[in-house]
Amino acid sequence: CKMKCWSLAVGHQYTSLGTQPILCSSIPGLVPKQLRFCRNYVEIMPSVAEGVKIGIQECQHQFRGRRWNCTTINDNLAIFGPVLDKATRESAFVHAIASAGVAFAVTRACSEGSVTICGCDTRRKGPPGEGWKWGGCSEDVEFGSMVSREFADARENRPDARSAMNRQNNEAGRVSITDHMYLKCKCHGLSGSCEVKTCWWSQPDFRVIGDYMKDKYDSASEMVVEKHRESRGWVETLRPKYTFFKPPTETDLVYYESSPNFCEPNPETGSFGTRDRICNLTSHGIDGCDLLCCGRGHNTRTEKRKEKCHCIFHWCCYVSCQECTRVYDVHTCK
Repeated sequence: CKMKCWSLAVGHQYTSLGTQPILCSSIPGLVPKQLRFCRNYVEIMPSVAEGVKIGIQECQHQFRGRRWNCTTINDNLAIFGPVLDKATRESAFVHAIASAGVAFAVTRACSEGSVTICGCDTRRKGPPGEGWKWGGCSEDVEFGSMVSREFADARENRPDARSAMNRQNNEAGRVSITDHMYLKCKCHGLSGSCEVKTCWWSQPDFRVIGDYMKDKYDSASEMVVEKHRESRGWVETLRPKYTFFKPPTETDLVYYESSPNFCEPNPETGSFGTRDRICNLTSHGIDGCDLLCCGRGHNTRTEKRKEKCHCIFHWCCYVSCQECTRVYDVHTCK
């Protein structure tokens, strides 16, 4: 994989680092700057790995019904295969959601006190509002974003278009966390009367970030590559392909190469095809059998599943259920 996603260096084999000492030199794929970062901040590397993991899991959730479903490959440094070699929308999303995942996980670890080099945010406060006061532990998203930026962007220092694209998408992922911070409050008073509320800044559930970034994937800006000479040599930059659209902001994803259709297996593009994928017979969307199966048709089989049924609540306090066998139709692509 020529242009490895930075996150691939801490893939499946490193997502359980929380209980193990980390030997930075044993993590494959790190560039020298990432290696230095790992050694200087070894305490937060388990959170970096956890962030990559939740980013991949969110990617697989968001694309679960699409032709490309964020499939990963075990026992391979390039855990997404050749898919990220191309400067496509898919590459843009993976970089953004992984970068957001690292910022999210590091920020959360700081607020939970599981690392000692960071803690709560004491800067973003300002005067309290009516009926509430500051309390709790405001999450320090600036520190989490700094860690993500230092680690993720370390390999994006080339004067070429792909580095420019990756930096933009990495930052869009981080900004999505900052933009979705909200005041979380807890009530105090007799019998939960909420006479006084204490509030703190909190990150949203990561699903909120995933939903937001999926919208950004759908509206990503297509760019074109421009070359020009500077004192340091030839430099590639990106500009919007269509001037009648508003130019992308720091919150937008960008790409400059078209995606394959992902209908058929193709080892060069990293497509696994959609054969044997479960499709939704009643949907007219991309998860429906017509589109997901790329016009090849689908097979139908019946499947028996045991489920709890006829549940009754007994006072007080338990629920008893019977076990029922139900038959479902399962549709898979030919």
